[in-house]
Amino acid sequence: MDPRVFYPVIVSLQVAITSTILVMPPAIGIAWVLAKSRLPGKSAIDAITSLPLVLPPVVTGFLLLLILGREGPLGGFLENRLGLRIIFTWWAAVAASAIVSLPLAIRAIVPAMESIDPSLESTARTLGASEWIVFRRVTLPLSIRGLIGGGVLAFARSLGEFGATFVAAGSIPGETETIPIAIYRSLSIGDDSRAVTLAGISAILAFVALWISHRYFMQRKK
Repeated sequence: MDPRVFYPVIVSLQVAITSTILVMPPAIGIAWVLAKSRLPGKSAIDAITSLPLVLPPVVTGFLLLLILGREGPLGGFLENRLGLRIIFTWWAAVAASAIVSLPLAIRAIVPAMESIDPSLESTARTLGASEWIVFRRVTLPLSIRGLIGGGVLAFARSLGEFGATFVAAGSIPGETETIPIAIYRSLSIGDDSRAVTLAGISAILAFVALWISHRYFMQRKK
């Protein structure tokens, strides 16, 4: 495979897999709060976590620059105290993808948790199970379809992320140049053949992810 095509595909897969792994634990926790807890202010939590869905991706990337940049509160601490730089590195691409995909994962998990019969969880509590055990042995297993769906959506969204990644991570070939960024660069210099190839690969990867998810759900229903 042409290295100009190979490297963006590898970078995109690495970013999408890593961001999905990082996104799922907080997505599950936030989904549980929204679906099961009686915590006041859940509407505010829902609104805050949904912001990446309505904010322009460029704004999300700019906010990451402010927070994770050398002069930012978190970026300054990481660089000055720990010697870690996030902005314009591979990890900035992961952070951007994770932020924009988090709301989609939450929205797939919440309905799955809400559909669980409350009597099943109440019975487990009656038998002496703690909230953690109820969550781990009852809520999570019965929400598996939502968890898988949320993971697939987060992965697919990460593959297609462009705006926030471009602003926060830049376009460094072999490091932060994902498929969407590589397509943009190819079109800007008139390399249509590379752009078409990458667009086709992107479509195939997204289709395979959704197909696997669909096949899994169909098998679970039989």
